[in-house]
Amino acid sequence: MKSNSTKAVAKKKASGGVFETIKTIIYAVLIALVVRTVAYEPFNIPSGSMIPTLLVGDYLFVSKFSYGYSRYSLPFSLPLFHGRILSHPPQRGDVVVFKLPTDTSVDYIKRIVGLPGDHIQMRHGELYINDKEVPRRRIEDYIYQDGGTTVALHQYIETLPRGPGQPGYSHRIIKIGDDGPLDNTPVYDVPPNHYFAMGDNRDNSQDSRVLSVVGYIPATNLVGKAQFLFFSTNGSAHWWEVWRWPFAIRYDRLFDAIH
Repeated sequence: MKSNSTKAVAKKKASGGVFETIKTIIYAVLIALVVRTVAYEPFNIPSGSMIPTLLVGDYLFVSKFSYGYSRYSLPFSLPLFHGRILSHPPQRGDVVVFKLPTDTSVDYIKRIVGLPGDHIQMRHGELYINDKEVPRRRIEDYIYQDGGTTVALHQYIETLPRGPGQPGYSHRIIKIGDDGPLDNTPVYDVPPNHYFAMGDNRDNSQDSRVLSVVGYIPATNLVGKAQFLFFSTNGSAHWWEVWRWPFAIRYDRLFDAIH
């Protein structure tokens, strides 16, 4: 029969083990919060506005340090300070996550095409920056599948201008045609400390061209720069269909850098 002292020691060890487990969990949560705040945060793609660069079902990491930090870098967007600290401005061509100006509870992901002071306009489906046409080159059609429907969309390589002496930034865009509702616009004058962003799926993107919803993006609203994919699924398997998971993963997209 065990003595009372032996039982006391056993209870002490058990309580000590529980305390150590709780402490380990707290440390893990704190480390995760720090990493999420200052380094990388995961996001997923729920819509097709950035096709062909990003597909529905892509999961990516966004670097929080690329543009410095604002209140939207913090968990729950805590208003601990104003503006940005350690700020680095984005460049044209960067794919960024930002808080929607009209509803900061919503995250958007688009491509920066306009910098502070730029004049942006769409004319007959072509992008103009500061009254200069942005070159685009037609390449093979993009085959888009939506359920049982297959559509061939026009695909281009668009080359955005960057700073003096820097080469342009080339990326792919897709279009249905050049006469859509956002293919002929007024001139957008980007205010100081704001940015203008558009989706690569130009005829299926609610972006800065829609002033009532997105409009100009305040620098404070930038969350970070999209860096690389860490997972991608085509959506053919539900979360409970474990046996179908291996066939739903887009293996060719895993760990792809985002351009």
